Amino acid sequence: MGHNAKDALVTDLLMMDATALSDAIRAKRVSCVEVMQATLARIARLNPKVNAIIDLRDRDDLMAEARARDDDIGRGHWRGVLHGFPQAIKNLEPVAGVRMTMGSPLLKDFMPPADSIMVERMRNAGAIIIGRTNTPAFGLGSHTYNPVHGTTLNAYDQRVSAGGSSGGAAVAVALRMLPVADGGDYGGSLRNPAGWNNIFALRPSVGRVPSSPRDVWMPGMSVLGPMARNVGDLALLLGVQAGFDARAPTSLDGRLDLTPAALDADMKSKRIAWLGDFGGQIPFESGVLELCRTALNTFETLGCIVEEAVPDYPLDKVWRAFLDLRAWHGGSPLLALYEDPKRRALLNPQAIYEIEAGQKLTAYDLSAASMIRTHWYEAVRKLFERYDYLVTPTAQLFPFDAAWDWPKEIAGRPMASYHEWMQVAIAITMTACPVAAVPAGFNAAGLPMGLQLIGPVGGEVACLQLAQAYDKATRWTAKRLPGLLLVE
Repeated sequence: MGHNAKDALVTDLLMMDATALSDAIRAKRVSCVEVMQATLARIARLNPKVNAIIDLRDRDDLMAEARARDDDIGRGHWRGVLHGFPQAIKNLEPVAGVRMTMGSPLLKDFMPPADSIMVERMRNAGAIIIGRTNTPAFGLGSHTYNPVHGTTLNAYDQRVSAGGSSGGAAVAVALRMLPVADGGDYGGSLRNPAGWNNIFALRPSVGRVPSSPRDVWMPGMSVLGPMARNVGDLALLLGVQAGFDARAPTSLDGRLDLTPAALDADMKSKRIAWLGDFGGQIPFESGVLELCRTALNTFETLGCIVEEAVPDYPLDKVWRAFLDLRAWHGGSPLLALYEDPKRRALLNPQAIYEIEAGQKLTAYDLSAASMIRTHWYEAVRKLFERYDYLVTPTAQLFPFDAAWDWPKEIAGRPMASYHEWMQVAIAITMTACPVAAVPAGFNAAGLPMGLQLIGPVGGEVACLQLAQAYDKATRWTAKRLPGLLLVE
């Protein structure tokens, strides 16, 4: 890219925080057309190197929508904080008129008839839907690859995984192809890709962001949430996404204080429990715990009290209960595909794994698994009687070779399933606690890692407050840019 004034403007626009960009659009200092032009130019240059954004819509249509957003501003009609924001939606979330393959050849031509609740809210806040972000097939697994759209590569090293299932979203945010992005998280799908791409994500409490489930009463562990390059931008998107909706009867109130004043809280004397490897119960690749322990020093400089502590409950029981609940949640929606031999042949191995595991379960098995989850929650709740936050890594190893399906062993311990290597995130999923994923730094090979900042159920604002104080002290996302951004 050249260095004339126009190119400088393009770069400056995309390097802006989402909050600042929103303010600039509203004040007419920047046009929606300029933002769209800059975004499409960045995607054209960088997306072929990483494959984060898929099914990009027609340029002329997108430019027409950007002009319409500018016309709205000209008439004094500001739609909301996402007005004019180019947004690609994760390829698991329904968007009217935009293909949703879920990464499976079985759905290669599927066009959702309507927006999901979350997409509806983003669109109502002014977002322009430009396409999709890539995900593993049916969102199963924490490595973003599928037979329809291929593999998404890490923003910092294109030889390794971007994480998943919100891998496309994380890379698009890290490379400034999107100002913010939506994602979803069951077993780490917001947290792992955020940690592996040096950005931020929030896994909210279950129900904080309403989804459009197949069965509104099925108790689940999957949540929707925001991804961003800083905490203020996370709050910006969460404010759009969160809130009760009668179509999701178990959804929660979204009236959270997400103002800058609320997020800038004093962390002095806050008590943090470092869970680490849960007393040796979870294997980690060499260097992960050491890097994260170094990051803990920042919390101590903020005045926090950091101690090692572990919930008083065997993690293996939690893991085995998770396997049953996951098979139920993951396999049930796909059973009809499996029962048709022609369609079964096109299912990915992870889907077949969950369906076949689910077929062996009884209602009593699921009740027993749910009771173990209850006991685990109680053990963690008791830990919160002594601590304000729990902290642990976002993953058990650094980003691995993008050609792998999943890691088959960690520190010499075999991984028996496609998700066992994400136990450190799954253990927190089983608590239903909200988690802010924040950058922890880089290893000697230049690969990123993240931290999970865990609060009690309902404590999203508290998670964001600790993340905000940590970000102000470290500035990882601002000071360590992906190399692809340095060759404009």
